[in-house]
Amino acid sequence: MRDRHNPSLRLKSFIYTALVALQAGIVVTGGAVRLTGSGLGCPTWPRCTPGSYTPVPHQAQGTLHSWIEFGNRLLTFVLIISILAAVIGVMRWRVQYHEGRERRALNWLAAGQLLGVIAQIVLGGFTVLTHLNPAAVGAHFLLSIVILAASLSLRQRMLRKPQADVSGTSRILIRILLGLTVIVLTIGTVVTGSGPHAGDAKAPRYHFDPQAVSWLHADAVIALIALTFALILLMRATEDMAHRSFILRRAMLFFFICLAQGLIGYIQYFTGLPEALVAAHLLGADLVWLGIWNLAYSGRVLTRSS
Repeated sequence: MRDRHNPSLRLKSFIYTALVALQAGIVVTGGAVRLTGSGLGCPTWPRCTPGSYTPVPHQAQGTLHSWIEFGNRLLTFVLIISILAAVIGVMRWRVQYHEGRERRALNWLAAGQLLGVIAQIVLGGFTVLTHLNPAAVGAHFLLSIVILAASLSLRQRMLRKPQADVSGTSRILIRILLGLTVIVLTIGTVVTGSGPHAGDAKAPRYHFDPQAVSWLHADAVIALIALTFALILLMRATEDMAHRSFILRRAMLFFFICLAQGLIGYIQYFTGLPEALVAAHLLGADLVWLGIWNLAYSGRVLTRSS
């Protein structure tokens, strides 16, 4: 009870929760840029136009498109402030962690946030300069989920969220689910790069059949849902839920997130990919990834330290 009213704990919770939220949010705002066809609203990098770092009146790309793209660039600076706060927090609070391995992990996770945002800025520039090549757009998203995972791990470690050992079979199945989630998200980038919402009407696309890759993506999601349900049954049968019920709750949460995400995916496919549902699906991708990463962390699949 005392910890709940601890100002230091509340500040830590705010800093590292905000970091995760901003890392997830910038994925969604990047999707908004793509969905509104504003991917080349600022056609150069690092400037918005050849003579200005900000949009200029009567830009050929259109005022709305240029400000949407520029707004997403500005959000990066908010994220940088959040990352700096998180890094300073690690330097300030790591003395509370007595195990050397845990301190090193915190240092690397904090450094990863700095290196990640630098890499994203460079990759973002490359994406613009290649006129939204789908491989660059997909790499931009996949790098985002790597950084998002690191930010969640940093938050959970800094707040000392509970972890527990699970059975060997459960651990293997969680690892399979983690890998399958990566496959689902990767195929999702191919679906996007093959369809109408690749970022700009003139942006290049993958030369794949959109229907074929969409169904491949759907099959992978079905497999993910089925294996998650199997994990829940396995945990109920083999794990000591009296002491590890939080792991089962995380598995069930991941299961329902996947169900909701699959439902949104099917609805958007059969209704012609309306922008609002595509945006919801992108947010769902964030939640799916956070869900499996949190489950893996809680079951001590990602780390053997406590």
